[in-house]
Amino acid sequence: MSDVQGSVDPGYEAVRDAFVRNFTHLGDRGAAVAVYRDGKKVVDLWGGTKDVDGQAPWAVDTAQILRSATKGIATAVPLLLHQRGQLDLDAPVATYWPEFKAKGKERTLVRHLLSHRAAVPALDRPLTPAEAADGESGPAAVAAQAPFWEPGTEHGYHAQTFGWLLGELVRRVSGRTLGRWVAEEIARPLGADLWIGMPQEETGRVGRVGKVEAPRLPGAITLRPKRAVSAAYDDPDSLTRRAFGAIDPLPDQNDPAYRAAELPAAGGISTARGLARFYAATIGEVDGRRLFAPATVALARTEESAGPDRVLVVNTRFGLGYMLHGPASPLLGPSSFGHPGSGGSLGFADPESGIAFGYVTNGHQKGVTADPRAQALVRAIREAIGQ
Repeated sequence: MSDVQGSVDPGYEAVRDAFVRNFTHLGDRGAAVAVYRDGKKVVDLWGGTKDVDGQAPWAVDTAQILRSATKGIATAVPLLLHQRGQLDLDAPVATYWPEFKAKGKERTLVRHLLSHRAAVPALDRPLTPAEAADGESGPAAVAAQAPFWEPGTEHGYHAQTFGWLLGELVRRVSGRTLGRWVAEEIARPLGADLWIGMPQEETGRVGRVGKVEAPRLPGAITLRPKRAVSAAYDDPDSLTRRAFGAIDPLPDQNDPAYRAAELPAAGGISTARGLARFYAATIGEVDGRRLFAPATVALARTEESAGPDRVLVVNTRFGLGYMLHGPASPLLGPSSFGHPGSGGSLGFADPESGIAFGYVTNGHQKGVTADPRAQALVRAIREAIGQ
């Protein structure tokens, strides 16, 4: 593909090859990938069109909505507050947010919010897009919500409510919104192009996203989801559908108002370079700056939840906010931590190899964690570093 631009360091040519193949064989319309190793950028590629339905080329500074890959950035805020001694992971949430103890949630701990064990993945009444974005209705709704199981005993992916839980906790502890905290304490010091709440002056950089179909390759085997998974997504009354439908109707991700809202579960926006640079700073120094102390890296990669997921209806593994390597994850190896976004985006760090990765795309394909384009790029990184 002739319009792929950027650079790869010697030894990482396989990543370029995989990125090109994502366009020629796997349906990418516009995308970017960046990789850091030991704090140094070794891959920086982009190509295709800025808009999924347009003709203008993807530029060096094009950014895209991350969907749930936003959670990996948002998670860093409570972990850094803990690192600074301002937040106790083993304290009840109600210590900082008294209203949250309603309806049997008084023993829900901060670590339960981060590890998808808070038992409030859905709402009895979904919020409208306007309510979801207003900064008040979401926190009020999760505080008033009765838990769907005893908090701390099981886990289930909090697809939308995760953002209101973390956002309000951060506001109560720090006095700042989570998006402002990210801007002032993470993005600006690192020089990383990432946002939770897109500033008006940057909106022209963001491409339009949309659904695209993955091409059917000759000889490819179609893998059908397990019957229980299909049933959960098909049933409007299932916890799965209710969790993903906590905002109803689904918001328009191309709406400037949605992009400007601070939605830490799925509304973040970043360049691939910004996402990779963020993760590089969680495991080491990037131009003299580092986010996580070694003890915080250990927290990020330590298993908190594993096994059957009450919402995703497959086995999942989570640390404190981060998805961990396992059969359902696209991460690099056993020490990796990060987060995918449904439809394609992915960011992660691997302390063992020193790799940090960011991939963003404007073409959203089916799937929550196992996007074939991101997986192809991760396989190419394994080849490049000899794993």
